[in-house]
Amino acid sequence: MSDIHANSLGSETGPAEAGFGDFVALLKPRVMSLVVFTALVGLLVAPVSLHPLVAFTCVLFIALGAGASGALNMWWDADIDQVMRRTKGRPIPAGLVQPGEALGFGLALSGLAVMMLWLAANTLAALLLAFTIFFYAVIYSMWLKRSTPQNIVIGGAAGAFPPMIGWVCATGSISVEAVLMFMLIFMWTPPHFWSLALFMNSDYEKAGVPMLTVTHGKRVTRNHILVYTVALVPFALATGFTSIGGPVYLVVSAALNAGFLWGAWKIWRRDEAAAEADGYATEKAVFKFSLLYLFLHFVALLVEAALHSYGLGGW
Repeated sequence: MSDIHANSLGSETGPAEAGFGDFVALLKPRVMSLVVFTALVGLLVAPVSLHPLVAFTCVLFIALGAGASGALNMWWDADIDQVMRRTKGRPIPAGLVQPGEALGFGLALSGLAVMMLWLAANTLAALLLAFTIFFYAVIYSMWLKRSTPQNIVIGGAAGAFPPMIGWVCATGSISVEAVLMFMLIFMWTPPHFWSLALFMNSDYEKAGVPMLTVTHGKRVTRNHILVYTVALVPFALATGFTSIGGPVYLVVSAALNAGFLWGAWKIWRRDEAAAEADGYATEKAVFKFSLLYLFLHFVALLVEAALHSYGLGGW
C-alpha cells in the first residue's frame, strides 16, 4: 500500500490519536465472538478434557489470532472500506487509526497468538492458527476477495478453522468430528454471505469487489444460494451421527436445515421486481436466520456434550 494511498485515509487536519477502543474495533469483535464460541465448542466437545485455565488460555489466543487477521484485513482493505457504506466507519477509513499502526498491531498480535497457543496447547494447534491467519489475511484478503467471485466460497475456510483448532488443542489430532465441524461452517458461509450480497450489492459494485452478485448477477446468485444450502445439509446432519452428536443435535439440526432450505427456496423463487418492492425483506430474513442456524447447531453440540458427561445422550 503506497504512502500516498495510506495518507489519504487519514483526516484532513492530520492523524488523530488512536484510542484503545479503535484498536479493539480493528479486531472485528462481532466476528471474534463467533470465533470464540465455535472454538470453545470444538474444545469442549472433544473427548479429552483440559484444565479450565489451559482451556481459557487456548480460546483466548485463538481469539487474538482471529482478531489479528481482522486487523490485517482492515489494513489491506482500507481503500475499499472507505467506499462501502457498511465499512466506511471502520477505524482506518474514519481516520482513527493509521494504516501502519494497524499493520504493526496485526503482525504483533499474530506472532503473540501463535507462539502462546503453541506453549499452551501443542504444535499442531499453533500451526493451524498460523495457517488460518495467513489464509484470511493473504489468500482471502489480498488475492481471492478482489480477483474472483469464488472469494466467499474458498475464503470461507478461514472462518471454519476455529472449532477444528479448539478440538486439536484438546486432542492433539484431527478427526472426522473436527472435519465435520469445519465443513458445517465452510458450507454455510456462501449462502450466508450471498444472501447479504443480494441487498448490499451496490456497496460491492462501488468498491469493485467481484462478488457473485456483481459478476454474474442476482439470478445466478439466487441459484447458488439454493445449491449450496442443499449441499450444506448432509454435513450438518452427518455430524449428528458422530461421537459428538446424538438425538438432541439431530432434532435441532433437522429443524434448522428445514428452515434454511425453505428460506433458500423462497430466495430462489423471487425475482428482482418483487425483492425491490419489499426492500429485500425475504433476503434479509434469511440472512438473519443463517446466523441463528449456525449458533444453534453449536449450542446443540454443547448440549450433547453436557448430556454425555452425565451418561446421557449420544448413541
